[in-house]
Amino acid sequence: MFQKSTNYYWLALVLGIQIFTTSQVRAQSRLDQYIQQGIESNQSIKQQAFLLQKNMYVLNEAKTMFLPNITFSTTYTKADGGRTIDFPAGDLLNGAYATLNQLTGSNSFPQLQNQHVQINPDNFYDARFRTTLPVLNAELIYNKKIRSQQVDLQKAEILLYKRELVKEVKTAYYNYLKATNAVKIYQSFLQLVEEGERTNTKLFENAKINRTAVIRSRNEVSKINASLTTARKTEESARYYFNFLLNRPLTDSILADEIVTLPTQDQRQNNDVSSREELSKLKISKDINENLNGLARSYLIPKIGTYLDLGSQAFDWKFNQNSRYYFWGISLEWNLFSFGKNTYRIKQTIADKQAITSQTDYVQQQLLTELKVRQANMQSAIARYQAAQSQLKTSQTYYSDMTKLYKEGMAIYIELLDAQNQWIDAQLQANIALFDTWISFTAIERANASFNIQ
Repeated sequence: MFQKSTNYYWLALVLGIQIFTTSQVRAQSRLDQYIQQGIESNQSIKQQAFLLQKNMYVLNEAKTMFLPNITFSTTYTKADGGRTIDFPAGDLLNGAYATLNQLTGSNSFPQLQNQHVQINPDNFYDARFRTTLPVLNAELIYNKKIRSQQVDLQKAEILLYKRELVKEVKTAYYNYLKATNAVKIYQSFLQLVEEGERTNTKLFENAKINRTAVIRSRNEVSKINASLTTARKTEESARYYFNFLLNRPLTDSILADEIVTLPTQDQRQNNDVSSREELSKLKISKDINENLNGLARSYLIPKIGTYLDLGSQAFDWKFNQNSRYYFWGISLEWNLFSFGKNTYRIKQTIADKQAITSQTDYVQQQLLTELKVRQANMQSAIARYQAAQSQLKTSQTYYSDMTKLYKEGMAIYIELLDAQNQWIDAQLQANIALFDTWISFTAIERANASFNIQ
């Protein structure tokens, strides 16, 4: 018989552990689902995602700068007058032609007129395809690196928005659970004081007690009803804000889970702030500054490019073997002197680098201080929770004792009422302390960026 009872005990214990574990996993799963829903529907994050997409397009544009560029252009000119080139063909050849005509006794060599050739081309076209390709251009190389780092910077910005949203969603969720549990506590206590009012009324009708106990019990019912109304309004407000963060109708219901334990110790002791997105952004900014410095120094490297023209040019819109042509060349550009302009640009990037380094040190110290403060708040919240649990046990024992004494006529109703008020206050304080620890833990997760964002 003893062995059978022992088996039942262990079976109940295992089932209890499984039920508790399942409840905790489901609670965490529900909260994670809410967080994911909030991230997917948040308008600010969507705006940042659009900016990321824009930066990706800018990066792709920078990559195309290294590829050949083909353009088509054409010109047509119609001209009359202007400068001319004088060619004395008659003066040079007419004398010789006259002598030849006399020697041959013929007119085979006609007399020529001096020529006046117009410089401006008349009825002339030039159509061509030009292909250009940069061979060496340091500005393009640094520009591509900077655009790529700007994409990384925008990704860090999006992650920063997500992490802040996670903190807000989790805090709002815990505040909603806190308000929901407070409503349950007041509802339970309302039944208790209503039963007390009913009992005191019967006792008064049977002349067992005086009117004072009845009046006090009615006052307690009114007071708890008022507190219950306030708690419901607080719950309603918490639900509105939580749904607002998830960008869904404010009146949507929330799946509330029972949380009865504190965060584990290992989750609270992470003192590393290197994962903070603020530091990542500063590191990326420092890398961008280094490339800006390289861009400012790129004037020392000559720019080399090549081009190829394939076209046709002729008068009177003729297109034939003689009009077609190709034209290939290499260009070199080297900035040798610019009166210190490039030197000042370099000095600007050096000053920016020093400013970023100083800001990084300050922000890192600031974030570390924030984490220490959050951890201290967590320790205070745990101390308040432990004190509240102790007070809850004490007040519950005190209330049980007073109930027995009151039923035996050894205590007056005022003493029982005092025990009731202490008990409900202890329940409310324990409820507040429990969820304050989770809210403090959420602040620590935000401070050390330990929450894994999908």
